[in-house]
Amino acid sequence: MTPFLIIIVIALLAVTGWQISKIFELSKTPDADTSQVANNKDNENQGKLMMGFAVFLYLLMFYCFWTFTNVTLPDAASEHGGKYDNLMLISMLLIMFVQIVTQALLHYFAYKYRGAAGKKALFYADNDKLEFIWTIIPVITLAGLIIYGLFTWTDIMSVNEDEDPIVIELYAQQFSWTARYAGDDNTLGEANVRFIEGMNTLGVDQEDSYANDDKVVRELHLPVNKPVLFKLRSQDVLHSAYFPHFRAQMNVVPGMITQFGFTPTVTTEEMRNNDDIVDKVERINDIRRENGDDSYEFDYFLLCNKICGQAHYNMQMKVVVESEADYEAWLAEQATFEESMSEE
Repeated sequence: MTPFLIIIVIALLAVTGWQISKIFELSKTPDADTSQVANNKDNENQGKLMMGFAVFLYLLMFYCFWTFTNVTLPDAASEHGGKYDNLMLISMLLIMFVQIVTQALLHYFAYKYRGAAGKKALFYADNDKLEFIWTIIPVITLAGLIIYGLFTWTDIMSVNEDEDPIVIELYAQQFSWTARYAGDDNTLGEANVRFIEGMNTLGVDQEDSYANDDKVVRELHLPVNKPVLFKLRSQDVLHSAYFPHFRAQMNVVPGMITQFGFTPTVTTEEMRNNDDIVDKVERINDIRRENGDDSYEFDYFLLCNKICGQAHYNMQMKVVVESEADYEAWLAEQATFEESMSEE
C-alpha cells in the first residue's frame, strides 16, 4: 500500500509542477522572447553549465574515492586472489584514465564551441588517419586485457589433481548452504535429488560405498595453505557460490555439477588482526552499539550472489580457515554419512 501511495504523491507533484510552469508561461509580458531557438545568452549559459557539470562530476568522483575506499575488501585470502586483484586494478585504471580524458574533452569542447551569432560549424566529412588511430588503440588495449584475462582465468580455474586437493561438495537450496566432505577416501559418493528422503537431505546414494565416509556439515572449515576443490549442486533454482575474501565465485546450476578450487592462505584469526578488518569491525560495532545490538566479530562467509528468492539476502554459510591440525581435529568430530543414516 505504501509504494502505491508514494507513486500517487509523485504523480500529483509532477502535475502540480507542470501546472505551475503553465502559469509562469501565461504570466510572461508581451515583449518576452518566446522563441524556441537558442540565442547567444542560452548558448553561453549552456556552455558554462557543461563546464560546471564537469567540475561537479570530478569533485564527486574524488569525494567518493576519498570517502568510500574504507568499505572495500581487504587483501585477498587465497593463493590466486592477488592475480585477480591485479587484473581488476589494471582494468579500473584504464577505465578511469579513459573516463577522465574523454569526459574532460567532451565538456570542454561543448563550452569552447558553444553556439554564437555569426559562427558557422566546419563541415568535416571524414579523416581516415584519425579513424584508424581511435579504432586501433581500443582494439590493441582490449585485446591485451582479454588475453591477460584469459591467462589469469585459466590459471585460476586449473585444478592440479597431483596436489590431491580436499574435495568438498557445496549443496545449495533456498535459502541455505550445506557442505559434504569426501571423507578419508577423498571421493564423494554419488548423489541425486531423487534420493532425497528423511535425513538424506542431499540425496546421497546410500548404495554407493564411497558415500559411507562422507561428512555432511552446516559450517565450512578449511585448512590454511591446502588446495580445496569444490563440487557444486543446486536443488531448486540458480544460485551462485561467492567467497568474496577469497575472490572466488561460481554459478550453481540445477541439473548439473559445476566446480572451482582455491587455496586459502590467511586464517580467520590472522584476518581478524588485519588493520583494514580491525578498522571496519570497530566502525560496525560503533553503529551496533548505538542501535543496542550485540558486538560483531569478523568471519569469512560463503554467500549466494544470485537473486534466488525472497530470503536470498540471508543465504550464507560461515567459513573457518584454520591450521591443518585444528582442521583435522574438527573433521574427526563430525559424524559420517553412514553413522548419520544409522541413527535415523
